[in-house]
Amino acid sequence: MTQFVPQSDPSQGDLPVLTLDVEGPSRRRLAVRVRAGEGPPVVWLGGFRSDMRATKAAALDAWAAGNGRRMVRFDYSGHGESEGRFEDGSISDWLDDACAVIDRHADEAPILVGSSMGGWIACLAARERARRGARLGGMVLIAPALDFTEALMWEAFPPEVRQTLERDGVWYRATPYAPEPDPIRMSLIEDGRRHLLLDAPLEPGCPVHILQGMADPDVPYTHALRILERLPAHGSRLTLIKDGDHRLSRPEDIDLLVRTVAAMA
Repeated sequence: MTQFVPQSDPSQGDLPVLTLDVEGPSRRRLAVRVRAGEGPPVVWLGGFRSDMRATKAAALDAWAAGNGRRMVRFDYSGHGESEGRFEDGSISDWLDDACAVIDRHADEAPILVGSSMGGWIACLAARERARRGARLGGMVLIAPALDFTEALMWEAFPPEVRQTLERDGVWYRATPYAPEPDPIRMSLIEDGRRHLLLDAPLEPGCPVHILQGMADPDVPYTHALRILERLPAHGSRLTLIKDGDHRLSRPEDIDLLVRTVAAMA
């Protein structure tokens, strides 16, 4: 059962904020913005601790507004304007959030645009839809962090960090993207192991275009190459930006992202 309550948001003009109740063991209310328009709906899937007001999401929404395209943005539970505590969330929770939003607001061959963790969520959502016989129109993945809890966290952590996680259940990691550290919980690592994708072929059933910075300190471009190797030869593309960082939020990066999504849509 879903319930939608419009709220005002002056920074977004007349675009209302809707709330979506996600059922399950930990019921939570998500904040969602939907821009009406034509064509395949574009769905923004943000990154770890990011939100739908981020630069790239706002730029895509401006493109959608200017071109009469349908655009859906939302915050995962514990992110942005949605309910919940970030440290209580998991890949399972955020995947459920994404699937609930897509099913309600963008069920007709959507274009999923996933940034960092959102790239992993997009691929997991594609797998869930394929199991139900539902198709995607395509995916644009920005520095996609598939399997990051294992491949980019646990396997990269030094022994003392692993010991802290196993002993205390949480480790606080300094981040350049927020004033406070990221709380990394052992429960997040363990839940992530339920959703690993890179040990088998990826069959998203749609075209995939990856945008990846080669100067990305968080998701190495070799990780994008590993993803590309798992994707089908037909319909899979990788664009490397030699001086691009993880965010890919410079004007030239934003222009590339908008052109890539427009071509996919």
